[in-house]
Amino acid sequence: MSPSQTFTGFFKNKLALACCLSALGTFSLSASAAAPEAGTFKMGIEPWLGYGQWHVAQSQGIFKQQGLEKVDIVNFAEDKDINAALASGQIDGANIATHTAMAMVSAGLPIKVVLLLDQSETADALLVGKDITTLKDLKGKQIAFEEGTTSDILLHSAVNAAGLKWSDITPVPMPADSAGSALIAKRVTAAVTYEPYISAAKKQDPSLKMLYSGSSDPGLIGDVLVVRDSVLKEKPGQIAALIKSWDAALTHYQANTTADRAIIAKAVGATPADLETAFDGVKYYSLAENKQVLSHSFSDQTFAHVLKAATAAGLIPKPVTAAQVIDASFVNSLP
Repeated sequence: MSPSQTFTGFFKNKLALACCLSALGTFSLSASAAAPEAGTFKMGIEPWLGYGQWHVAQSQGIFKQQGLEKVDIVNFAEDKDINAALASGQIDGANIATHTAMAMVSAGLPIKVVLLLDQSETADALLVGKDITTLKDLKGKQIAFEEGTTSDILLHSAVNAAGLKWSDITPVPMPADSAGSALIAKRVTAAVTYEPYISAAKKQDPSLKMLYSGSSDPGLIGDVLVVRDSVLKEKPGQIAALIKSWDAALTHYQANTTADRAIIAKAVGATPADLETAFDGVKYYSLAENKQVLSHSFSDQTFAHVLKAATAAGLIPKPVTAAQVIDASFVNSLP
């Protein structure tokens, strides 16, 4: 979902200001030895299941347990708003899609990916009615999706998998929360969206089916925690404590899945019943898994795959490398 990401005029103006900051590079530190600095960490978030462990951490007092004075989870309704807040320095870090992190660095924003959060398997999907049976049936059809987001990336992947050209479909840009409604109202033939909107749409119209999803192109749709370079330099202890908080929350979730899913569902504006199958479509990454993949297969393979798809979708201003985007030093130095 996860949710990211349309670059508006406002975002570009704020980005120009942010880019006046010096590029601080990748920071090397012994994260395990750094105590959290005093003060508040402001973290941007959207109503997406993949970011759920932050809500668990807040609910269970895990941030305090890890020595953080205060974590202010700032909610945003749309991708463009969280992007603008990050670019302008209103927040210290944000939970965004992998391709959005690439696009921000490509555009000159000094941020780094410090943690791989989740991978969407069936929690991002292309929904269709009973009249559509194959991807090739999408030719000439109107398809709703949110430009610049994971939905954009997934639709490009689906079109490519069908052997079609982008010009073979009729794109209908709209917010992800409206795409399912447009399909139900038959204003479009297909819609690309993510949870909880997928479950909501299928509940309203049980005849809808999932024709293509994140699992159809493994690794394409995922989310990361990004932090501004200046914050990485000034508050390395807070970053390490945040990463440990995510991991502790995931451990709690695995032992208390039903209760913690209720916490996450409430945070994203749904009920556990509404999201009964949605959670199974999201894979959360632990600290141990981050150690295994962030500076290895994710940097070496997944990054290139996502970059190629995002570039094809016109979302990356200029080429970037994994070294420019990812700082795995925090993850790798934690016990």
